[in-house]
Amino acid sequence: MGTEVARTNRKRKAGIVGAIVGLAAAGVAAGVATERYLVRRSKNADDPYADEEFGVWAADEELTVTTDDGIDLHVEIVDGPPGEDRPTLVFVHGFCLDMGTFHFQRKYFEGKYRMVIYDQPGHGKSGRLKKGEYTIDSLGAGLRAVLEATCTNEEAVVLVGHSMGGMTIMALAEQMPELFESRVAACVLISTSAGKLDTVTFGFPEVVARFRRPLLPLVGLAGPISSAVIDRGRRASADLAWLLTRRYGFGTTRPSPALVSYVERMNSTTSTEVIARYLRTLYTHSRLLVLGPLQSVPVLLVCGDKDFLTPLDHTYEITSVLPEAELVIVPDAGHVVLLEHADEVNDAMDTFLTKVLQ
Repeated sequence: MGTEVARTNRKRKAGIVGAIVGLAAAGVAAGVATERYLVRRSKNADDPYADEEFGVWAADEELTVTTDDGIDLHVEIVDGPPGEDRPTLVFVHGFCLDMGTFHFQRKYFEGKYRMVIYDQPGHGKSGRLKKGEYTIDSLGAGLRAVLEATCTNEEAVVLVGHSMGGMTIMALAEQMPELFESRVAACVLISTSAGKLDTVTFGFPEVVARFRRPLLPLVGLAGPISSAVIDRGRRASADLAWLLTRRYGFGTTRPSPALVSYVERMNSTTSTEVIARYLRTLYTHSRLLVLGPLQSVPVLLVCGDKDFLTPLDHTYEITSVLPEAELVIVPDAGHVVLLEHADEVNDAMDTFLTKVLQ
């Protein structure tokens, strides 16, 4: 009797497990089907950038700049108008992106200014850190190395930073405040933050968002083997990645599908190992109280009103320390406002630079 009861219980448990597995499989299948349907529907929309050649530019010079910690940075230079005594625009991109973030700014300002654009460590065509974690401090030192290699000691520069690129500029200001009294003519900070990124809810209710915090140390322990597995998973779920990019990078209801795909490609080429080794420095970044050097130069702050990654409140915090900064809030714009609403951002930058560089 006991054996028969045990056998019955095992069958019942097996049936329950089978049902759960079956439901899970059905749920995954339905989720994938829904995901692919949504992507197809989105990509079939009219697209103003369907023929845009994203990531295709001409550079007058390409060079490699090696940082103090041995990382080779890929740098591109676009010459300015001949005979013009204008500052060089130096573009610093954000996390999980690359120099392609400034696609439209590069096109707009070509022929108007000399430009320096580079890939941050672990991103784009630049090298990776051999061991240890990336830090915002080291990114600031990397920016300094790029300036030393591409601009003369007398040449004025305008620093343009998006997201983590803005944090890089803040780190440089903390390390070398004298630059902002002599060589830095102005700063443009787009969709960035001076700290408290560990409080960002990504648009979720706080009761949901708070569960991501205990998981961060686990993500930070990702090694090369587990990262490779995760990266394969990311590629296998490309449609889901596309939808998440649209959700968290953009603010308009129906952004350009080609533009979403372009941003998703930049995201997907950043390995999970690199992402994990950046997380600690991003979540502990705190430079609101050391922004003093930026008070000595004109500053333009740009942010979308639907930015879930570096919300508008973070830009307002910066204005509390830099009350003279010019603030431009772009409606219906997400974290990649400089791509999503390029015309508005370019116009704001052009007007600002024309005014402050007279």
